[in-house]
Amino acid sequence: MEKKKATIVLFSGDMDRALAAFNISVAAASLGMEVEVFFTFWGLGLLASRPYRLDKGSPLQRMLGLLSPGTPRRARLSRLNMAGIGKRAMLALMGKYRMPSLEELMGTAKSLGVRFVACTTTMALMGLEEQDLPAADGFAGAASYVARASESRLNLFI
Repeated sequence: MEKKKATIVLFSGDMDRALAAFNISVAAASLGMEVEVFFTFWGLGLLASRPYRLDKGSPLQRMLGLLSPGTPRRARLSRLNMAGIGKRAMLALMGKYRMPSLEELMGTAKSLGVRFVACTTTMALMGLEEQDLPAADGFAGAASYVARASESRLNLFI
């Protein structure tokens, strides 16, 4: 019997949205599903180990890098971030209720075999190279994602 598959497009680099994506990824992988997260646009920053380099690319690409949080640790809340106060409150609540951090959830997802795939089209647009996204397991365009998603029982866009 073939394994059930799940795909998630992670378009957002916001902490709360990424937490939802990885919580679902971990749940699906724990249930034995083959899971792939396709990172595009602002979600690409979650694959970075440091903020985007600002010394390469066009002026517009450097500006995009400056606006992107880059790295899971620097991710902001999508709503009520309030210059970081909202994020600190969310992290305090997560600690109180023993909810894993974004970095921990991403590590758990990886350990369960969830694949992290970076969108090459968006990488080119933003001036990113493979070495800028060390957490990626693979690199592919939208056509590859669509082919994968067409075989999946669960498809999400976050």
